[in-house]
Amino acid sequence: MPVQWYVLLSKPHKESFLHQHMLSLDIDCFYPWIRVKPVNPRSAKIRPYFPGYLFVHVDLSQSGISTFQWMPFSSGLLSFMDDPAIVPENLIHAIQKRLEQINATSPQETPIAHGESVQIIEGPFAGYPAIFDIYVSGQERVRVLLKLLNDYQVSVVLPKRQIVPNKPHDPHQHS
Repeated sequence: MPVQWYVLLSKPHKESFLHQHMLSLDIDCFYPWIRVKPVNPRSAKIRPYFPGYLFVHVDLSQSGISTFQWMPFSSGLLSFMDDPAIVPENLIHAIQKRLEQINATSPQETPIAHGESVQIIEGPFAGYPAIFDIYVSGQERVRVLLKLLNDYQVSVVLPKRQIVPNKPHDPHQHS
């Protein structure tokens, strides 16, 4: 059999451990991951792009299917009718290219601090000033205090992309 790409199933939340184990055995393995900015700074900074899945590049006639079934942190190879599923090489390259794009453009900005002044730039509240409160559900949504009439504030949850921090006015910049 030629060397092919196969899907290796990981035990829940053990993708990184399985990847390290594969590398220690000198098995060509592709672990698709993305860089994330968790709210809790002690949380993982990378997450699997396909939770529970890795890809191995092996000749199964040499390594054998059972190698992967009994490997620590592994649930074996993804199979259909007892035949391991082969992944086309061009699909692996497409995934690698996409992950490079995602990880290269992942936001590197510093998180917005509680009480920081922000501007809403999209959606029904576009143009309104607000005060940042907290991140909701990771960093995808935020809660802000919307400034209304007579300094009355209303709590609103928005997608993070709809707000930007207010930049301090630069006196050297001409309007």
